Amino acid sequence: MEFRDLRWAIVASQHRSIRQAAEALRIKQPTLSRCLRNLEQTVGSKLFKRTNGGTRPTMEGQEFLEDARRIVGAIESMTARLKIRSRGESGRLIIGIHTSLSAGNLRATLIEHRQRFPDVDTQFVDGASDHLISDLTSSAVDIAVVAESHPNWSDRSLLLWSERVVAALPAKHPLTSRDLIHWGELKAEQLLISQRGPGSEFLKLLLSKLETPDPCTLLRHEVVLDQLLPLVGVDWGILLALESATGVTYPGVTFREVHDAEGPTRLSFRAYWREGNSNPSLRPFLDLLRERYPDLSAAPGET
Repeated sequence: MEFRDLRWAIVASQHRSIRQAAEALRIKQPTLSRCLRNLEQTVGSKLFKRTNGGTRPTMEGQEFLEDARRIVGAIESMTARLKIRSRGESGRLIIGIHTSLSAGNLRATLIEHRQRFPDVDTQFVDGASDHLISDLTSSAVDIAVVAESHPNWSDRSLLLWSERVVAALPAKHPLTSRDLIHWGELKAEQLLISQRGPGSEFLKLLLSKLETPDPCTLLRHEVVLDQLLPLVGVDWGILLALESATGVTYPGVTFREVHDAEGPTRLSFRAYWREGNSNPSLRPFLDLLRERYPDLSAAPGET
């Protein structure tokens, strides 16, 4: 017995005519008649009563067809789900994130992805860039969007956007009277540094811009930037962040861009993933990234 035989028997019962059923199936009438006879022989029971007035299911045939409809329906549903899954329109996608989602490009990209693929279960993992790259290697995440490049990464990557570096200041801090601040003005300040997210990139920037191994007082914390911002509002210190963090208002916190002699300081973001990742949900997300940044997608594998 084949799956096709069940489908053809169901169609034959719906049309009550072998000729009409064969036309609906786009097969020859003798082919359908032979299929039904073979099916009856296989199950050992007469399934259809054939008369001059047409073909109708017998009592045994009706019971058989009820089961056949359940089987066919279940298989067709399973097949449809597998097709959707293979196209990446359902399933699970784990994304390593390295920046705030309160505003900015990553937030906009994730919103659009959710609108296009509502059946994809998107989960997030945050952390320092080195940790996220390690998670990629161990397949703990499917893709990581992190600041700055990783020269030791030999697999796939795609250059995305850049964000301006800002300083989160207590509202009554003297530097809030400026439209922008310069790196040198942070020397005498107490800075909050996150050990997660782009915290390490901010520390590298600070050391390079101030050109000193001991730039200022650093208070290190094992929490993400979003959890440190409320501390800025109670005068705990100054926090370096990215413009994507400015999408939420924090009591007592004011943001100012940080400039050097050439203007605003920016951090670039890249997407990293493994070529051998077989998760179908990854491909549509990558296509969306390339669609949103077409001028940067000509050679997505180049770093």
